[in-house]
Amino acid sequence: MTALLRYQSDLLLRSQRWLPPVILYAVFLCVGVRSGEPVLDSLGYTAAALLPVAAWLTRICVTGEPAAARACVAAARGPARAQLAGLLTALFAAALLGTAATVVVALISDPASNGHRVHVAPWRATASGLPAALACALLGAAVGALTCRPVLRSTGRAVPAMLLGALLALVVAGSPAQAAVSGLVTGSRTGRAPVPVLPLVAAALVAAAAFAVSARLASRRAP
Repeated sequence: MTALLRYQSDLLLRSQRWLPPVILYAVFLCVGVRSGEPVLDSLGYTAAALLPVAAWLTRICVTGEPAAARACVAAARGPARAQLAGLLTALFAAALLGTAATVVVALISDPASNGHRVHVAPWRATASGLPAALACALLGAAVGALTCRPVLRSTGRAVPAMLLGALLALVVAGSPAQAAVSGLVTGSRTGRAPVPVLPLVAAALVAAAAFAVSARLASRRAP
Protein backbone atom coordinates (compact mmCIF):
# COMPACT_ATOMS: atom_id res chain seq x y z
CA MET A 1 0.00 0.00 0.00
CA THR A 2 2.90 2.37 0.70
CA ALA A 3 4.10 2.08 -2.89
CA LEU A 4 0.59 2.74 -4.19
CA LEU A 5 0.24 5.82 -1.98
CA ARG A 6 3.59 7.13 -3.18
CA TYR A 7 2.55 6.48 -6.79
CA GLN A 8 -0.78 8.25 -6.36
CA SER A 9 0.87 11.19 -4.58
CA ASP A 10 3.41 11.60 -7.39
CA LEU A 11 0.63 11.36 -9.95
CA LEU A 12 -1.39 14.04 -8.17
CA LEU A 13 1.52 16.45 -7.79
CA ARG A 14 2.83 16.06 -11.33
CA SER A 15 -0.57 16.37 -12.95
CA GLN A 16 -1.08 19.82 -11.35
CA ARG A 17 -4.82 19.06 -11.28
CA TRP A 18 -4.69 19.90 -7.58
CA LEU A 19 -4.18 23.58 -8.40
CA PRO A 20 -7.84 24.53 -9.11
CA PRO A 21 -9.28 23.19 -5.82
CA VAL A 22 -6.38 24.60 -3.81
CA ILE A 23 -6.74 28.00 -5.49
CA LEU A 24 -10.49 27.88 -4.90
CA TYR A 25 -9.88 27.15 -1.22
CA ALA A 26 -7.46 30.06 -1.00
CA VAL A 27 -10.05 32.33 -2.61
CA PHE A 28 -12.70 31.13 -0.12
CA LEU A 29 -10.39 31.99 2.76
CA CYS A 30 -9.36 35.36 1.34
CA VAL A 31 -13.02 36.33 0.95
CA GLY A 32 -14.40 34.85 4.16
CA VAL A 33 -11.56 35.23 6.66
CA ARG A 34 -10.15 38.59 7.68
CA SER A 35 -7.34 39.40 10.05
CA GLY A 36 -8.64 40.42 13.45
CA GLU A 37 -11.96 38.59 13.21
CA PRO A 38 -13.00 36.25 16.08
CA VAL A 39 -10.88 33.13 15.84
CA LEU A 40 -13.57 30.47 16.30
CA ASP A 41 -15.86 31.99 13.66
CA SER A 42 -12.95 32.09 11.22
CA LEU A 43 -11.97 28.51 11.99
CA GLY A 44 -15.55 27.37 11.43
CA TYR A 45 -15.54 28.97 7.99
CA THR A 46 -12.13 27.46 7.27
CA ALA A 47 -13.36 23.96 8.10
CA ALA A 48 -16.62 24.31 6.16
CA ALA A 49 -14.88 25.53 3.01
CA LEU A 50 -12.59 22.50 3.10
CA LEU A 51 -15.41 19.98 2.58
CA PRO A 52 -16.16 20.63 -1.13
CA VAL A 53 -12.44 20.99 -1.79
CA ALA A 54 -11.81 17.55 -0.27
CA ALA A 55 -14.57 16.08 -2.46
CA TRP A 56 -12.99 17.67 -5.53
CA LEU A 57 -9.53 16.37 -4.63
CA THR A 58 -11.00 12.90 -4.21
CA ARG A 59 -12.50 13.02 -7.68
CA ILE A 60 -9.17 14.18 -9.09
CA CYS A 61 -7.26 11.31 -7.48
CA VAL A 62 -9.76 8.65 -8.50
CA THR A 63 -10.34 9.78 -12.08
CA GLY A 64 -7.03 11.41 -13.02
CA GLU A 65 -5.11 8.26 -13.89
CA PRO A 66 -4.98 7.24 -17.58
CA ALA A 67 -7.10 4.19 -18.33
CA ALA A 68 -4.14 2.05 -19.42
CA ALA A 69 -2.13 2.90 -16.32
CA ARG A 70 -5.14 2.27 -14.11
CA ALA A 71 -5.63 -1.15 -15.65
CA CYS A 72 -1.97 -2.02 -15.11
CA VAL A 73 -2.01 -0.94 -11.46
CA ALA A 74 -5.26 -2.81 -10.82
CA ALA A 75 -3.86 -5.96 -12.40
CA ALA A 76 -0.64 -5.74 -10.38
CA ARG A 77 -2.02 -4.77 -6.96
CA GLY A 78 -5.75 -5.42 -7.21
CA PRO A 79 -8.52 -2.95 -8.13
CA ALA A 80 -9.69 -2.53 -4.55
CA ARG A 81 -6.23 -1.60 -3.25
CA ALA A 82 -5.66 0.73 -6.20
CA GLN A 83 -8.98 2.47 -5.54
CA LEU A 84 -8.27 2.76 -1.84
CA ALA A 85 -4.85 4.27 -2.50
CA GLY A 86 -6.41 7.03 -4.59
CA LEU A 87 -9.00 7.77 -1.91
CA LEU A 88 -6.43 7.87 0.88
CA THR A 89 -4.15 10.13 -1.13
CA ALA A 90 -6.98 12.62 -1.57
CA LEU A 91 -7.82 12.44 2.12
CA PHE A 92 -4.21 13.04 3.17
CA ALA A 93 -3.95 15.99 0.77
CA ALA A 94 -7.17 17.54 2.10
CA ALA A 95 -6.09 16.98 5.71
CA LEU A 96 -2.71 18.60 5.05
CA LEU A 97 -4.37 21.56 3.35
CA GLY A 98 -6.86 21.96 6.18
CA THR A 99 -4.16 21.74 8.84
CA ALA A 100 -2.06 24.44 7.19
CA ALA A 101 -5.09 26.70 6.74
CA THR A 102 -6.22 26.19 10.34
CA VAL A 103 -2.82 27.16 11.74
CA VAL A 104 -2.58 30.27 9.55
CA VAL A 105 -6.13 31.39 10.35
CA ALA A 106 -5.56 30.85 14.08
CA LEU A 107 -2.47 33.05 13.92
CA ILE A 108 -4.07 35.97 12.08
CA SER A 109 -7.45 35.95 13.87
CA ASP A 110 -8.36 37.76 17.06
CA PRO A 111 -8.11 35.37 20.04
CA ALA A 112 -11.49 36.42 21.37
CA SER A 113 -15.15 35.48 21.27
CA ASN A 114 -17.74 37.01 19.00
CA GLY A 115 -18.01 40.61 20.10
CA HIS A 116 -14.42 40.47 21.39
CA ARG A 117 -15.59 40.12 25.01
CA VAL A 118 -13.97 36.84 26.10
CA HIS A 119 -10.38 35.82 25.48
CA VAL A 120 -9.86 32.53 23.61
CA ALA A 121 -6.37 31.07 23.88
CA PRO A 122 -4.89 30.52 20.39
CA TRP A 123 -3.73 27.01 21.27
CA ARG A 124 -7.21 26.14 22.49
CA ALA A 125 -8.80 27.53 19.35
CA THR A 126 -6.37 25.57 17.19
CA ALA A 127 -7.13 22.41 19.16
CA SER A 128 -10.80 22.94 18.31
CA GLY A 129 -10.28 23.97 14.71
CA LEU A 130 -8.06 21.08 13.67
CA PRO A 131 -10.56 18.27 14.50
CA ALA A 132 -13.32 20.27 12.81
CA ALA A 133 -11.23 20.67 9.67
CA LEU A 134 -10.35 16.99 9.71
CA ALA A 135 -14.02 16.05 10.13
CA CYS A 136 -14.88 18.15 7.08
CA ALA A 137 -12.00 16.61 5.13
CA LEU A 138 -13.27 13.13 6.00
CA LEU A 139 -16.86 13.98 5.00
CA GLY A 140 -15.66 15.60 1.79
CA ALA A 141 -13.61 12.53 0.91
CA ALA A 142 -16.63 10.34 1.64
CA VAL A 143 -18.80 12.45 -0.68
CA GLY A 144 -16.15 12.24 -3.37
CA ALA A 145 -15.82 8.47 -2.98
CA LEU A 146 -19.57 7.95 -3.41
CA THR A 147 -19.99 10.29 -6.37
CA CYS A 148 -17.24 9.17 -8.72
CA ARG A 149 -16.02 6.01 -10.41
CA PRO A 150 -16.96 3.20 -9.86
CA VAL A 151 -20.11 4.29 -7.97
CA LEU A 152 -21.07 6.85 -10.62
CA ARG A 153 -19.35 6.53 -13.98
CA SER A 154 -21.06 9.37 -15.85
CA THR A 155 -19.46 12.78 -15.35
CA GLY A 156 -22.81 14.42 -16.05
CA ARG A 157 -24.25 12.67 -13.02
CA ALA A 158 -21.19 12.52 -10.81
CA VAL A 159 -20.32 16.22 -10.68
CA PRO A 160 -23.83 17.50 -9.75
CA ALA A 161 -24.12 14.66 -7.24
CA MET A 162 -20.79 15.65 -5.71
CA LEU A 163 -21.81 19.29 -5.39
CA LEU A 164 -25.19 18.38 -3.91
CA GLY A 165 -23.61 15.87 -1.52
CA ALA A 166 -21.09 18.44 -0.31
CA LEU A 167 -23.85 20.98 0.29
CA LEU A 168 -26.01 18.50 2.19
CA ALA A 169 -23.06 17.36 4.30
CA LEU A 170 -22.64 20.96 5.46
CA VAL A 171 -26.25 21.95 6.13
CA VAL A 172 -28.20 18.81 7.09
CA ALA A 173 -28.82 18.49 10.81
CA GLY A 174 -26.98 15.51 12.23
CA SER A 175 -24.12 15.69 9.75
CA PRO A 176 -20.73 15.43 11.51
CA ALA A 177 -19.43 18.35 9.46
CA GLN A 178 -22.44 20.49 10.34
CA ALA A 179 -22.04 19.59 14.01
CA ALA A 180 -18.33 20.41 14.04
CA VAL A 181 -18.74 23.77 12.29
CA SER A 182 -21.79 24.82 14.29
CA GLY A 183 -19.94 23.90 17.48
CA LEU A 184 -17.21 26.40 16.62
CA VAL A 185 -19.72 29.10 15.73
CA THR A 186 -21.68 28.51 18.94
CA GLY A 187 -18.47 28.46 20.95
CA SER A 188 -17.53 31.82 19.51
CA ARG A 189 -20.59 33.36 21.18
CA THR A 190 -19.55 32.21 24.64
CA GLY A 191 -15.78 32.11 24.32
CA ARG A 192 -15.65 28.38 24.93
CA ALA A 193 -13.69 26.39 22.36
CA PRO A 194 -15.26 22.92 22.10
CA VAL A 195 -13.23 20.01 20.78
CA PRO A 196 -15.51 18.17 18.29
CA VAL A 197 -14.48 14.64 19.21
CA LEU A 198 -17.82 12.97 18.44
CA PRO A 199 -18.22 14.65 15.03
CA LEU A 200 -14.67 13.62 14.17
CA VAL A 201 -15.30 9.98 15.13
CA ALA A 202 -18.60 9.96 13.23
CA ALA A 203 -16.94 11.48 10.16
CA ALA A 204 -14.20 8.85 10.30
CA LEU A 205 -16.81 6.07 10.40
CA VAL A 206 -18.72 7.56 7.47
CA ALA A 207 -15.51 7.93 5.44
CA ALA A 208 -14.43 4.38 6.25
CA ALA A 209 -17.81 3.04 5.09
CA ALA A 210 -17.73 5.12 1.90
CA PHE A 211 -14.18 3.99 1.12
CA ALA A 212 -15.16 0.36 1.71
CA VAL A 213 -18.13 0.66 -0.67
CA SER A 214 -15.99 2.31 -3.33
CA ALA A 215 -13.20 -0.28 -3.04
CA ARG A 216 -15.70 -3.14 -3.07
CA LEU A 217 -17.40 -1.86 -6.22
CA ALA A 218 -14.03 -1.26 -7.86
CA SER A 219 -13.19 -4.92 -7.29
CA ARG A 220 -16.55 -6.19 -8.52
CA ARG A 221 -16.75 -3.96 -11.59
CA ALA A 222 -13.15 -4.41 -12.69
CA PRO A 223 -12.93 -5.69 -16.28
